[in-house]
Amino acid sequence: GHAVLQAAQGRIGAPYKYGGAGPDAFDCSGLVTYAHRQIGVAVPRTAAQQFDAATPVKRDELRPGDLVFFRLEGRDVSHVGIYAGDGRFVHAPQRGGNVRLASLDEEWYRQRYAGAGRFYAARP
Repeated sequence: GHAVLQAAQGRIGAPYKYGGAGPDAFDCSGLVTYAHRQIGVAVPRTAAQQFDAATPVKRDELRPGDLVFFRLEGRDVSHVGIYAGDGRFVHAPQRGGNVRLASLDEEWYRQRYAGAGRFYAARP
């Protein structure tokens, strides 16, 4: 999980680009795809597909490198970030933004939180 997080943190500041999967520009699910590719783990391409395929994780059991999912509009999951610890996550926000850290405690994200999951094999 830490290797996934490190790969994402290394891209902080990179610009948002719809459909971008790195290494120079990203959308939210592209950042997740890129970070997992760095450790040799293939993941689905969209946030909704990632949500459906990930092993679910309870919010109080989040570890760095886990994925946090959001429903930005409607009922479908449409945004994903990589949990960084201490209630924070790395994500590629919408157009005009750069890859950055945000907080799960921000009201906007708290209201849209859909769940969490992981693709890497967790060590005890």
